[in-house]
Amino acid sequence: MVLWTAAGVATLGFLVALEIVARGYGFSGPIAEQSREVIFTPESGPLLYGGLALTMVVLTWRQRLIALGIAAGVDVVFVLVRWALDADMNFGNGALWVVLGCAVLGLTRHTGRERLLLLKGTGLGLLLVAGHKTGDTWLLITSKTRATVLDPYVAAADHALADPSWLAGRLLDATAPVSTGVLHVVYGQLPLAAALVGLYQLRRVAVERRFPAHHLVRTFLVIGLFGPAIYMIFPVVGPVFAYGADGGAWATANIWPDTLPPVTDPQPIPFDGITPRNCMPSLHTAWAVTLFVHSRDGSRAMRWAGTFWLVGTLTATLGFGYHYGADLLAGVVFALTIETAMRCSAYGWDRAGVRVVALGATVFGALLASYRWLPTEMAARPWLFGPLLLLVTGTVVYAYVRAARDRAPAPEVPGQRPVPETEGAAEAAAPVEAPEAADPAEATEATEATDATGKPGATDAKPELV
Repeated sequence: MVLWTAAGVATLGFLVALEIVARGYGFSGPIAEQSREVIFTPESGPLLYGGLALTMVVLTWRQRLIALGIAAGVDVVFVLVRWALDADMNFGNGALWVVLGCAVLGLTRHTGRERLLLLKGTGLGLLLVAGHKTGDTWLLITSKTRATVLDPYVAAADHALADPSWLAGRLLDATAPVSTGVLHVVYGQLPLAAALVGLYQLRRVAVERRFPAHHLVRTFLVIGLFGPAIYMIFPVVGPVFAYGADGGAWATANIWPDTLPPVTDPQPIPFDGITPRNCMPSLHTAWAVTLFVHSRDGSRAMRWAGTFWLVGTLTATLGFGYHYGADLLAGVVFALTIETAMRCSAYGWDRAGVRVVALGATVFGALLASYRWLPTEMAARPWLFGPLLLLVTGTVVYAYVRAARDRAPAPEVPGQRPVPETEGAAEAAAPVEAPEAADPAEATEATEATDATGKPGATDAKPELV
């Protein structure tokens, strides 16, 4: 409870600070944007209902039906009022009302474990919406505070990787509109795919009355929280803006994806105050990698879907000109580092986990430093730096896979010792019984020789397996 309280206070403090900064630049922050949707037209109805779905994982099926009915009823009333007033039409207010109502019920009608469970579900639903609002605020701040961008540096470094964005862009142009239609759906509906995997992982919360120690939503939220901060350090807009038609008068040239950019001494270039500097690292790549990792524990269909979404997202980010290849490598390293840290925070830090986090943080910093300070050398020696970039990224991937494979399954119940499968199977198939005693005193001694868990006590008695 103390940990959850501390996390809640820290999150609230961060949101308040972001709200103050946003107000200083003349626009609303995440708290104001989310608060206004209690009454005014929401920006995204599906997002609000996604938050409601996460909250409902703690409810019984009867309570879920009631919650959905109330949410739909409130939305119908709002839609009718907006139609009468000729206002902007959208839905989702009802979902937010129900989530907030669950929080009120948790505080006023429940106590102990049930109150904590309901508040966790409410917090998870609100954080999903707040995370989206926080990301939007971060992007606006990057466009207002970073007058210049570092695209020429990343474009030069990308020569070491054979300019994958230009290659993918030409490939999509040749296969449009089929390829572009499919990839637009994959790219745009990544949050929906993540929500489905997250709901699958949380499907037993209502029955077990507790959340799993670690799940996809945790890593997704942390990536969205910390990732945009890197945008402030390394502002990049992407090839379709810096070298394509979408950049307008601010683009250095309209050459993407037909002509490769020249390799010259890179310099920061000025850019407009509207386009987000949201390329380094590629958070779409980071989220897709996390989705892929968490889908490995699901059914065969889910594993295939996770693979499809990863490949589709990587192709879309490059083919639509939103990212350079260097961004994707940084996104992979960033995702696996955050995922390892979140797993260790849930199950306990071990030596392998510490090594992966330290390696990932070091490689991530080295990638950003090389993109900034060695782009010309990387472009001049692609035969050296291209394989080296792939090698260091692959090293992080290998370290993560090895640490995840070697780690013993962590207990879901705090304080419970993990039991090896062979030992557990033997105990289940062969219950332990105290040996028969002809005298009551001997029976008492045999009973005392076995503790409450069924393990031999201090008298070294050897119970029979029958």
